[in-house]
Amino acid sequence: MPWDIESTAEFPAVNDLPVSILGFRALEDYYKVLGLRRNASHKEIKKAYRKLSLEYHPDKNKAEGASDKFSSVARAYEVLSDEEKRNTYDLHGEEGLKRDEAMQNQGGGGGGFGGGGFGDMFEDFFGGGRRKRDDSERKTPDVMIPLHLTLKQLYEGEVLEVEFIREVLCTNWRDCTQNDQGCAGPGQRMRTQQLAPGFVQQIQSKDDNCISRGKKWKRNCKACPKGQTESDTIKLTIDVNKGMRNQEPIVFEGVTDEKVGMSAGDLVFVINEQPVSDFTRDGDNLYTQMEIPLVDALVGFKRIITHVDGSKFEISVKDVTECDHVLRVQGKGMPHRNGRGYGDMFVTFEVDFPDRLDESQKKLIDAILRPIMLAESGTDEL
Repeated sequence: MPWDIESTAEFPAVNDLPVSILGFRALEDYYKVLGLRRNASHKEIKKAYRKLSLEYHPDKNKAEGASDKFSSVARAYEVLSDEEKRNTYDLHGEEGLKRDEAMQNQGGGGGGFGGGGFGDMFEDFFGGGRRKRDDSERKTPDVMIPLHLTLKQLYEGEVLEVEFIREVLCTNWRDCTQNDQGCAGPGQRMRTQQLAPGFVQQIQSKDDNCISRGKKWKRNCKACPKGQTESDTIKLTIDVNKGMRNQEPIVFEGVTDEKVGMSAGDLVFVINEQPVSDFTRDGDNLYTQMEIPLVDALVGFKRIITHVDGSKFEISVKDVTECDHVLRVQGKGMPHRNGRGYGDMFVTFEVDFPDRLDESQKKLIDAILRPIMLAESGTDEL
């Protein structure tokens, strides 16, 4: 375990020579501070910091030692969330970090938190800070994949097992990196050219060996004989919840291609609802049309409707049904995504009139309907 000198205590001189006893303390393991494995992802680091910083924040936790614990958590997150600092820490420990920070701070620069301290860092992380972070994290591209689903699958919900092929970093990739101050970032090299005494120019050029600021890849590195990355197949479980909608995303964070100096992008499945002939959907409501003969429109009827999941239910209409009349059937729509109940189904009726009537039929209908129409209109003739 590494140790760090914390303080000295002077005692009376022995033989005219001062005697000092050095007090030591164990250096903190930043991974242990956050309760993480050494190969933890950026997402896991961020999640652990969020939890612990809320738990030990001085404004919320007045217990003895909470403030010191909060400072340790903040320092651990500052180092491990920064790819460059994390590389230095993994390779050279806390002493390596101190050397780098001392070099960066020469000339009056601020500390590792930009001069703002732990409080500003906490506010930046949770969105309440007075300033935005300039060191936004670089990510590999997100991958969008359409997920074709039927209305039945979205009604019932479904669990899908899929495989995704991606490029992942070589297990020992850190052994294949070395310091190079000329690297300005992934694929970028910066060099300084003197134009005249006292005048210099910085020139940026492409260099695929540069993998991050201050780091380059060792060519023909035996620790990674296949190069920086290798193919990997991962199995994913897609939970299609009941009531999910068209174009709704299902996101797997940080599982796409990995690249040195960058965090993995997100894999996004976008629901593509397949149209069906019997129903259309608007939010959690379903819409359908039903054709009925004129006689049913006049005397009432019952019908069996087959739902999107194959179940059947009956509707009953006792009154006269007009053309384009809409019947609302409560609770027969799509499931609400919060799991509480269902939307409604709306049935629009189209009345099918007979193509022709003979004279006797016309007289019979006229004898039946005309008195009714006259009574409703309140007049002697129509």
